[in-house]
Amino acid sequence: MGNLRYSIIYAVIRPEISEQVSVGLIIVDGEQVDVRYSRQKLNALQGLFPEKEYRFVSRVVSQMRRNKRVNTVEDVNYLTRYSNNLLAFSPLQSIDVAPTEQSKDWLFRNYVYDGARLAV
Repeated sequence: MGNLRYSIIYAVIRPEISEQVSVGLIIVDGEQVDVRYSRQKLNALQGLFPEKEYRFVSRVVSQMRRNKRVNTVEDVNYLTRYSNNLLAFSPLQSIDVAPTEQSKDWLFRNYVYDGARLAV
């Protein structure tokens, strides 16, 4: 069984009390790095951030996926050490599960966004 590693991408709402919202996930499967994020959560940030900060957070997170800005474990480790006051990244965590699409989806649903749970 392989190791699946991940880092959670947080939008920092109020740094003075460490309030943050998970908006995405960086998943490391061997040498392959996958970035996933929740468009719904990013949209919800519009009511929490001024327009300029919202655009910055939204652009950076979406470009991480689209433009393959994070390619290696070293990139992820750099982000965890040198994040800014609007975005934070958890240290890489490792779980002992096979790196399958199902396990990656499970991580995303549990740590970032599960649309089915929000249905009321």
